[in-house]
Amino acid sequence: MAHNINFNKRTGKYSFFSVQQKAWHGLGQIVEQYPTSEEAIKFAGLDYEVVKSPLFTKGSTFIETEDGMKIGDSELDVPDYFANIRTDNNAVLGVVGKDYHIVQNSEAFSFFDSIVGSNKGIQYETAGALGKGERIFITAKLPDYIRVGNGDDITEKYIFLTTSHDGSGSITAAFTPVRIVCQNTLNASLRNMTNVVRIKHTSGAKQRIETAHKVMGLANTLSNQLEGIFNEWAKIKVSDDEFKSLIQIALCPNKKTLDLLKKGEEDEVSTMFKNTVDDAFAYAMMSDTQQMETTKGTLFGAYNAVTGYFQNVRNYRDNESKLQSIVMGGTAQLKSQKAFELCTDFVKNGSDIFNLN
Repeated sequence: MAHNINFNKRTGKYSFFSVQQKAWHGLGQIVEQYPTSEEAIKFAGLDYEVVKSPLFTKGSTFIETEDGMKIGDSELDVPDYFANIRTDNNAVLGVVGKDYHIVQNSEAFSFFDSIVGSNKGIQYETAGALGKGERIFITAKLPDYIRVGNGDDITEKYIFLTTSHDGSGSITAAFTPVRIVCQNTLNASLRNMTNVVRIKHTSGAKQRIETAHKVMGLANTLSNQLEGIFNEWAKIKVSDDEFKSLIQIALCPNKKTLDLLKKGEEDEVSTMFKNTVDDAFAYAMMSDTQQMETTKGTLFGAYNAVTGYFQNVRNYRDNESKLQSIVMGGTAQLKSQKAFELCTDFVKNGSDIFNLN
């Protein structure tokens, strides 16, 4: 599985750090104590800046001589386009337009530092750079938890940020709670509030980053409501048939498949969808984390069957694809939000919402 972690030839180290435990790729610096932002940016090898440099290309010049016309080389300006260059090693990270605004790595860390004021105890857990350093990422853990049941089933709260220097994407920050017992990402829709903030690399990006922490702080505050919601769901019993129906509806890829299910024509749906449902249902019935008092035969367990499938069962091309799917608005996040909505409707309207026939 490719890791794509940047190797800094100048320092002889991989541009990545994690606290106490090695990451899946086994690379980078392992530190024992949670670092400050100043320490984290150095541990992760992100202490470099990026500049926009004018682009030029070679052209032809026709020169008339006594022997006739001769062709020479000339340097041509490429208007309105620039190369983004790392100042520490002159690596070209990408080509961008004139309106592209660079957000330095240090400014990305400032996003987290701005949250510290209202969340004492924020902890930098991982950070690093990919490729030549064209994409960076940071994860930080917030100090409080979501507790379900008697307190054995707990969820930690993380904020994740990624940005690029190659013009390929926005600055993206995501609030992502993680259920510790199975490392299960719970990207629930919080009262119609998005848990993702995206900022384009245009003029004013730095100012928007400075205010985006307020949105993240609000998402964190609203997430406290999840504790009450999940505890309520953990007390609501559901049958195996209701369990499976929720999984089928949440994982349904399109309206055509849902219509076939409603008609009772399960034999007509794709084999891939059948296998996906079977894998998720098997996880729901057999996983140790689904046998807890909070999850076994409960609505909370049904919800976690969907989110847990994507985190613990489904195969991904690589970890970057997994991250995109689970955290950055991909398939896993969308299906998890669908499961959240189904569970919410179940509380309001009863099991009829799971009736496919």
